[in-house]
Formats: sequence, C-alpha cells, structure tokens
Amino acid sequence: MSIGIGIIGCGNVFPAYMRGLAQYDEVRVVRCSDIIPERARDGAAAYGIPRWGSNEDLFADSDVEIVVNLTPVVEHVGVSRAALEAGKHVYTEKVIAMTSAEAHDLVRFAAQQNLTIGSATDTFLGTWGATAKHLVEENVVGDLVAASACFAHNRVEVRHPEPEPFFQPGGGPLFELGPYFISALVHLLGPVAEVSGKTRIGAPVREVKTPGRVGDRIPVEIPTHSTALLTFETGVIATAVITFDVWASEFPHRIELYGVDGTISVPHPNWYDGDVKFARRPDGWDDKWEIAPSIGSAPAAAPRELVRGPGVLDLARSLEGGRHQTSGQLATHVLDVLLAIQESSDTGDVLKIASPAAQSQNL
Repeated sequence: MSIGIGIIGCGNVFPAYMRGLAQYDEVRVVRCSDIIPERARDGAAAYGIPRWGSNEDLFADSDVEIVVNLTPVVEHVGVSRAALEAGKHVYTEKVIAMTSAEAHDLVRFAAQQNLTIGSATDTFLGTWGATAKHLVEENVVGDLVAASACFAHNRVEVRHPEPEPFFQPGGGPLFELGPYFISALVHLLGPVAEVSGKTRIGAPVREVKTPGRVGDRIPVEIPTHSTALLTFETGVIATAVITFDVWASEFPHRIELYGVDGTISVPHPNWYDGDVKFARRPDGWDDKWEIAPSIGSAPAAAPRELVRGPGVLDLARSLEGGRHQTSGQLATHVLDVLLAIQESSDTGDVLKIASPAAQSQNL
C-alpha cells in the first residue's frame, strides 16, 4: 500500500508533517497547495513534492486519496468539506471545527459519502499512549479513582513567528493545548460524561518578543487560562489546568492517574514518547517509582524534534480495514468537551456531554 497524500497549508506545522510522513512507506505526499502560491512552491521544492498549485488543482488530482488539512483553524471546516465533496478522505489538524454543530455535520457528511475523516491530535498513538493504556487495562494500580492534567504553557509571543492567532477566536489554550490533554485522557479513561469549567483572561495585551516583531502588541480576545473538572463515564474524576498564564512552575507537564493501589504518571501529551512511570501503594513513606517497559513505536526524533504524521498513517491503514483511532468521532467528542469548559464558565452550569454512551462505541 502506498496512498497518495495532498497537503493543504504549507505554513508553520507543514515541515513537521513532512518530516514525520517521510518515515512511512505506506503513504507518499504527491501534491501541496497554499493560499500563498509561493509558499506552496517553496514547500514542494524543499521536500521534493512532485506537484504544487491551488486547492482546486489538488482536489482534481486523481493521485490524491487523502487530503491533510493544515490551514488555520477558522478555515478547517470549509477546506475539509470541499475535500470531502471532491471525494477525498480527510485528516485535519486540530481542532476539527469551531463549533459542535459543524463537527458533527462533517462527520455525518463523510459517512454519507462513504469517506473517512480523521483529526489531530494523534500523539497518543506513540509509545506513551500504548504503554499507559496497557497499565490501565492490566489494572496495575487498581481501580482508577481520579486523574490530573496540567499544561502550564507560556511564551507563545516570545517564540512563535505569528503569535496573533493564539490570542484570537479559534486559538487560546483550550483549542491550542486542550486537544492534546483531552484526547489523551479519553484514550486512557474513555468518554467524558460531565464538565464543569472556569476560564479567564490573564494579561489583556501581550507584547511580542520574536525577531522582527519586537515591541508589537497583541490585544487578547479570548480566555488564556482554564480549569476544568471532568467526570468520565467510568466515574473517574479528572482535574485539568490548561493555560497560557503560568510563567514559572515546578508542577510537571504530565498526566497522572490515581488508582486505589497506586499512581500512573504519563509524560507530556504533546509528544509521542517518553517514560511512563508507576508507583504502587507503599508500605512506608517513600514512593517507589518504576519505569514501565515501552510498548509500540514513535516517529524518529520524537519528542526532541517536532514531528507529526502517525494520525495520517492511522487513517490510511483504516482504509485497508484497520481500526481508525484518530477518528472524526473522537475529535468531535474532544471538541464538545472543550466547548463545554467555556460554556460552563460562561453560564455557571455543570454540563452533560450529549449521548456519551453512544459516542463511546466509536472512541
């Protein structure tokens, strides 16, 4: 099997996908496009992609079977819908859509067209995801009671060449960081049933420090800090802190799962690999951590270098009868949870996630 891939969007994350996809013989990138033609031309030249041009050219290319949508978040739905209408399978960067209605509509439309849609994040496909899932399934720390997740992120305006979208609708920690953590938690614990959340804006203006932009000021249009209490169908209760407003912290950027007989510690879910540790309930006062033997594989160079691509391979393999783990159903469930965190903060209500039991059959 060697499935033709067309990539739409040759911006900041494009090189990460090219580095990742180059490791797999089962897929090949045959065309790229971008709203800025020169960027598509340069991307094709840099990575040896045989053809480049407009989105319409890509949709018309019979060698393209899967469209990888790397456009800005606000463009995801339109581009994904157009690709499906052209008869292409779709894998889209996070998030799958801006609203729940759009996401559910895309998934339904793909099914009606007998096509497959998938979405980032896919990092749980790496070694930590398989290893931690194995520990959960083997009941290594007993029945799970609770979990915690913290991504205290910062310095977007210091390191990113185009930081504005991170502080505008479609950006912020919920849409930018949240998908990694919620996808990881759902992978390990199953679907979310109930959400309570609080969000707020930290600094109302961010000053840019990246080269060539020093001194630019960005008005903050969306909340930059969120805290959520998630109740899973299994009864596990998780606390998640996802933020752009922590400048220094000794709290690890990890996920921890708490069982009646111990703890599982999962590494940063923005990467594909890293040590999964567990500690059983001690007889004395000292915690005794063990590193679990890794299961599965991760892209070469991860986690030290940003690479992406296993989710595209996951979709490609599903076309040959494999299980589709980065499915549109999962992405829609994750989006519903993220949107519920903000809605709960706005209304003060504890929100149910619609039909979680039905969704769990597809996650």
